[in-house]
Amino acid sequence: MQKIDKIFIAGAAGLVGSALKRLLDQQGYTNILTPGRKELDLMDTTAVAAWFEKHKPNYVFQAAAKVGGILANNRYPADFIHQNLIIMNNVIHQSYLNNVKKLLFLASSCIYPKHCPQPMKEEYLMTGPLEPTNSPYAVAKIAGIEMCWAYNRQYGTKFIPVMPTNLYGANDNFDIETAHVLPALIRKFHEAKLANTPSVTIWGTGSPKREFLHVDDLAKGCCFIMNKDLGESTYKSKLLFNIGAGKDITIKDLALLIQAVTGYEGILEFDASKPDGTPQKLLDVSQINALGWNASIPLHQGISDTYEWYNQSLTKRSGVIINSATLC
Repeated sequence: MQKIDKIFIAGAAGLVGSALKRLLDQQGYTNILTPGRKELDLMDTTAVAAWFEKHKPNYVFQAAAKVGGILANNRYPADFIHQNLIIMNNVIHQSYLNNVKKLLFLASSCIYPKHCPQPMKEEYLMTGPLEPTNSPYAVAKIAGIEMCWAYNRQYGTKFIPVMPTNLYGANDNFDIETAHVLPALIRKFHEAKLANTPSVTIWGTGSPKREFLHVDDLAKGCCFIMNKDLGESTYKSKLLFNIGAGKDITIKDLALLIQAVTGYEGILEFDASKPDGTPQKLLDVSQINALGWNASIPLHQGISDTYEWYNQSLTKRSGVIINSATLC
């Protein structure tokens, strides 16, 4: 990407999109397109077509999505598959019609089978049943990956699907009902500390293992891939990149770490009647590491920085929680 290229970030107000915008600004890119929902409704096919025709972006980061944790995925499965399919169809197809040089599509590690061998290699995609609690969302993301492959094969486009692991950081979603586990725990512990609540209940047994990547690391990984010369023939193959930290942690240990960062001194209780989800989700990141990219933000530091941002956001916005485009 050249510094003056038109770069469209779909979902720029969310967790991933805002991190991409911060990084591109820091790196001196001067023509970043970040239309808000009032300017561009990505669910409106006609509006998306008109916007692409008018602005003609050179590069596209497709980071827009309807997302949430186990509770939200269980409660709104039709919304998750319907809205994500429409958004992807609109952005990917218009990128082809308007001769976008490269598109980077953000999928999610939940596309892998529930009982996938660990760590999860890109080649394990569609080798087994999905985790039932988020299968509608996962199917939509798999469709997006297949669209990238199909357009590359049929039309010679350069559309690159990447699969981030669980993300966190500034502009995350801290709503208890729709947030992912890490930001939800930050809010739970923070509020329990303020209220001097004697205990905090956490869904599941605490035994599942998850990998967490700071969103600023993801942004660096995405820009690294977008700027990498992968070779013309690569786009005819089933191109796919995991982006993760390369290490995981149990939910119980994560809770203990967040408890320490927030300073909550009460008791942790685990509700085993609630679903655990996939037993383990650890990405094999050897492919992107071999190209020269590695995650750099340690989990403790990332959580501390995120908690500081959360506190500042409460002060600035009088307790209003920001909705975001997080990934499962």
